[in-house]
Amino acid sequence: MSLTYADLHIHSRFSRATSRSITVPNLEKYARMKGLSLLGSADFTHPEWLAELKRELSPEGDTGIYKTKTGFDFLLSTEISLMYSQGGKSRKVHHVVLAPSFEVVDQINEELDKWGRRDYDGRPIFGKSSIEFLDMLLSISKGIEVIPAHAWTPYFGVFGSKSGFDSLEECFKEKTRHIHAIETGLSSDPAMNWRLSELDGIALVSFSDAHSYWPWRLGRECTVFDLKDVTYANVISAIRKKNIHSTIEYFPEQGKYHWDGHRNCGVSFPPEETRKHKGICPVCNRPLTLGVEYRVEQLANQPEGAAPKNAAPFKKLVPLSELLAGVLKKGVATNTVWKEYNKLLGLGSEFDVLLNVPSIKLAEATDRRIVNAIMKNREGKIKIRPGYDGVYGVPVFGTEPPTHKAQQQDSQKKLGDY
Repeated sequence: MSLTYADLHIHSRFSRATSRSITVPNLEKYARMKGLSLLGSADFTHPEWLAELKRELSPEGDTGIYKTKTGFDFLLSTEISLMYSQGGKSRKVHHVVLAPSFEVVDQINEELDKWGRRDYDGRPIFGKSSIEFLDMLLSISKGIEVIPAHAWTPYFGVFGSKSGFDSLEECFKEKTRHIHAIETGLSSDPAMNWRLSELDGIALVSFSDAHSYWPWRLGRECTVFDLKDVTYANVISAIRKKNIHSTIEYFPEQGKYHWDGHRNCGVSFPPEETRKHKGICPVCNRPLTLGVEYRVEQLANQPEGAAPKNAAPFKKLVPLSELLAGVLKKGVATNTVWKEYNKLLGLGSEFDVLLNVPSIKLAEATDRRIVNAIMKNREGKIKIRPGYDGVYGVPVFGTEPPTHKAQQQDSQKKLGDY
């Protein structure tokens, strides 16, 4: 069995709130450290980044896979923001787009130029509906794949509480049959999505939506494919046939929109507490930002624990650098954390360390506290103080985590991904 660890939703340095250090070589470097074997190209709609991609990547025959000079695999991808009115409401929906070749990408960009500008942001905004967008792409190539991005995010997800829809059919109408997958996003996991019977025939994929090339961002969520040959057609076939080997997930509580709340008020509630307050913030008396857990319960028509037949398994993990930062009580980007991180990478990639390296080998390389944390992580037993209203959740390692105020400040220092 040859497994491909794929992160197909990332961003270039030309997207808003991204690291200036994002280059193709840096993406490859950190993807290899993480244990990824296939990356999305990111932002192929941006003229400067697209020119850079064409310089840095070479086609592997007609497979739809593009390789760096040192042989790392990329697949052409981007994210598009659509803001429009449908059904008497304002809608804001993001979509991941996968394309089979630079030739197809050029055709996509030519059509998008008729809708507006592409050069101001790596994730451009267009005032077209999801139906119009899908129609346009399918008129270019049936090989293009559209995946609703971070489907539950309140502001920009297809199911989002602020500007989304109550079903895929409501969003895409008669074109729904062309939607084969959704991206679950950081604040939900597959088990939460299984509570909607509408999604029983839909592949659930996970990607990082990384706005930085650092390993704690890149590959924090990814989709694992079991492919005999890594080609664009085989990846798309696996998605369309729901032939996903597994996914690696953030703990959904660690996502920025898991619980309900108000960042500025320091208020964070689980759904039952939100209902007690009738959705109103007790500090400012304004409506709370409803998180993913609340929204799933709103739309769910199946009980907790429901799962479709042949559902792909998933593994929840705190990224290694974040785990080390929590155990060592240091910032995630400090020399202390990275010295320990690089020491552990002597045993294999980050995924190897988190998932496969025996505890006895870990103990030879690092502190017992870190070994214990890695094993708890492997068993899915890390406790998380849930994120809310744009504030990341905080893993708990034996001591009380930061206050909401400190948590908010920490979140604002980090690069803003959805």
